[in-house]
Amino acid sequence: MNQLSLFGSEDYYQFPEELLEYTEHFLTEKEADELKEKLLKIVPWKQTTQKMYDKTVITPRLTAWFGDDNISYKLDGRQFNVNPWLPELLLLKHRIEESSGYEFNSVLLNLYRNGNDSVAWHRDKESELGNRPVIASVSLGQVRNFDFRKVDNHHQKYSLPLQHGSLLFMKGDLQVNWEHRIAKSSKPMQPRINLTFRLVRKL
Repeated sequence: MNQLSLFGSEDYYQFPEELLEYTEHFLTEKEADELKEKLLKIVPWKQTTQKMYDKTVITPRLTAWFGDDNISYKLDGRQFNVNPWLPELLLLKHRIEESSGYEFNSVLLNLYRNGNDSVAWHRDKESELGNRPVIASVSLGQVRNFDFRKVDNHHQKYSLPLQHGSLLFMKGDLQVNWEHRIAKSSKPMQPRINLTFRLVRKL
């Protein structure tokens, strides 16, 4: 896998490069096109709600979980049961595992339909993921900026445009010290699918 070197020279030395690993063309354009169109059609996309402070709000994107039979996942205090693996997702999981040496047992799919869809600043720090989780993120469709900011210093911010067919590993202490998001955009945006492969542990 290619080591990340995407920021300007000054920023590059400030951002801990061992926390991210990025491959821009993990899938060919043809593979990425075909997978995106297939997932748009066959995935049982759902819109969920989430608690924000004292309000219940509609999540500004569509989601779907897939994984092993014995896996469930807790997020924001809610329990999620997964759909059985689609053959296309299982093949992609095996391909990522073989190329990286990491192991995964579930995948969360997010569909960003347009520039109004987003995910707010957050960290993937649920106890089911362990202390230093490795999360593999595959992007399909519209290029969107993946923003990072330091938890204790919001002036330290970086953005990575996630390309169609790319693969990004988030690892080490990233989920402890850095938050990430996909921001809303006022520019016209086509659909984007993000697949985040995770190893959910039994507690």
